[in-house]
Amino acid sequence: MAFGTQDEPDEVMNEINMTPMVDVMLVLLIIFMITVPVMKHAIHVDLPRATNQVQEIKPQTIRLSVDAQGTYFWNEAKVEDANLPALLQVEAAKTPQPDLHIRGDKDVRYERVAQVMATAQKAGIKKIGFITEPQN
Repeated sequence: MAFGTQDEPDEVMNEINMTPMVDVMLVLLIIFMITVPVMKHAIHVDLPRATNQVQEIKPQTIRLSVDAQGTYFWNEAKVEDANLPALLQVEAAKTPQPDLHIRGDKDVRYERVAQVMATAQKAGIKKIGFITEPQN
């Protein structure tokens, strides 16, 4: 018994047989060549051309400021407490609805800011934001 000879029948083959893989690939190629023309639409339809540009309408922004004394300012104009709900209801009825940006002074009582938020919610304002200064 000689070791290392390749004449033995029990020798393990270390090479991959590529023939079955090539056969499978050729069969797949033939199948795709047959099915691609079938997938084409049989009826020719000349579709109209249309532009796909979105017209974005930016909603108006309302700046509602509350100073240190609790006075309300609607876009830099002073507003009485009694007139605020009516102004908010008019703005809530607009389409698109404007954004409400509340700017509260750091020394104002939170109650005044909470009153504005509650009034805006009752009026139907959907987007309320708070404006602050960045911390240095």
